[in-house]
Amino acid sequence: MKVGEIMHPIKSIDPNASVRQAAVMMSEEGIASLLVSKDKDVKGIITEREILKNIKKLGSKVGQVMTKKVITIEEDKHIDKAVELMKEHKIKRLPVTREGQIVGIVTATDILANAENINEDFLFD
Repeated sequence: MKVGEIMHPIKSIDPNASVRQAAVMMSEEGIASLLVSKDKDVKGIITEREILKNIKKLGSKVGQVMTKKVITIEEDKHIDKAVELMKEHKIKRLPVTREGQIVGIVTATDILANAENINEDFLFD
């Protein structure tokens, strides 16, 4: 199974938005991460983990607390490769690209929901 088959849309936020705005948006959308972008240029990703780590900085800008290095995967890669990247980088969310543009996101939860399509060696290392 390919990553593009299980990905879902990703929401984004401006790096100048406040961390509080990001938290509210995630809560309202029922999601755990936001792509941080400005004029279609990806700047980073903010997750609930960054928000919790910076709870005293809710008035800070998203760009100050986001993860700047965004690990991605092409939509035509097998989900085994997504699992490998997540394990290697110790991440739970992986933005998905098509021709270099982010088109969605795949999460650890998405992968677990499709575990029957993953090489079991990846799950039990």
